[in-house]
Amino acid sequence: MKMKNLDFESLKFYTGDEKPFQVLSQDGEVVNPELMPDLSDEQLVDLFKQMLWSRIVGDRSTKLNRQGRLGFIAPTQGQEASEMASNYAMEKDDFLAGAYRDIPQLVKHGLPLAQAFMWSKGHYNGTKFPEELKALPPQIIIGAQYAQTAGIALGLKKAGKPNVAYTYTGDGGTSQGDFYEGLNFAGAFQAPAVFIVQNNGYGISVPRAKQTAAPTLAQKGVAAGLPCFQVDGMDALAVYAVVKQARDYAVAGNGPVLIESLTYRYGAHTLSGDDPSRYRSSDEEAAWHAKDPIERMRNFLVKKGLWDQAQEHAYSEEVNAEVDAAVKELEAQPQQTVSEMLKFEYVDTPAAIEKQIKRYEDKEAK
Repeated sequence: MKMKNLDFESLKFYTGDEKPFQVLSQDGEVVNPELMPDLSDEQLVDLFKQMLWSRIVGDRSTKLNRQGRLGFIAPTQGQEASEMASNYAMEKDDFLAGAYRDIPQLVKHGLPLAQAFMWSKGHYNGTKFPEELKALPPQIIIGAQYAQTAGIALGLKKAGKPNVAYTYTGDGGTSQGDFYEGLNFAGAFQAPAVFIVQNNGYGISVPRAKQTAAPTLAQKGVAAGLPCFQVDGMDALAVYAVVKQARDYAVAGNGPVLIESLTYRYGAHTLSGDDPSRYRSSDEEAAWHAKDPIERMRNFLVKKGLWDQAQEHAYSEEVNAEVDAAVKELEAQPQQTVSEMLKFEYVDTPAAIEKQIKRYEDKEAK
């Protein structure tokens, strides 16, 4: 069955009363066949493998961080459908401007995993991206990537490229000025951008209800004239279906789209001291774990006869071997020096910093 076309024009007047788009129930049953995306069996398995890859890499990264072998980590467990299915709807020549929780998408877009680990450690080689990779390094400033994405999208339009710029932020990011400026700029110039809000319920420890009085985050795009969608972010097929049509709409010259993905992060905001048990209840966490995106997609594939335990075991071994190889490459890197770090601080290095570089170079030479 061909998926029905979404009504983009009516969604420019999104009220917040619309139900989130969903394809799969929590137990992996297709509940809205008319929204089922046109993916082959091979693509369905490939999408699930990318989600499983993200879960395994996330679990391993947490352990490596606790061992002191990785640095900054923003956990992504629980958000695999929201992140990987949206990324799966994009093309390699589309431009990704992600934030610090968007490392899995960045790797699947073309960044070697070892370099992602280098970025986590703060090593300058972590941002020496391959020339062919259409992406910016992860943005640390909350919401700034939305303004960057608007500019990149306008550049794609002016160059006549058949591509989009796409980006992500969390629910907290929608409270930032750059979020609104990015939407407004892209809307005014009809730039081909796909803006994704991963509403995981909390801006660090602040619940979404205290971020804004808006009934939904999706409808924040209405003032900028954007079609706005809200999707079940724990449902990979729904996320893919909505993002794929949003991409096609933007590429066709219709302007940007805003998508709110209702998802959840199982762990802390980052592994740098946040304790989610201080602001989330065990009942809330259990309710979201019951919607687990990995389990939901796995059930769907098993029922179709496309996946089994043996396949999952073999693939898990493959991913763990990939992580081991990336860690080995990371730990073979020469230790970054203070002088090297300072050299990358400015395009035109101030005289005061030049003096510091010289002082540290003298110390490092001893």
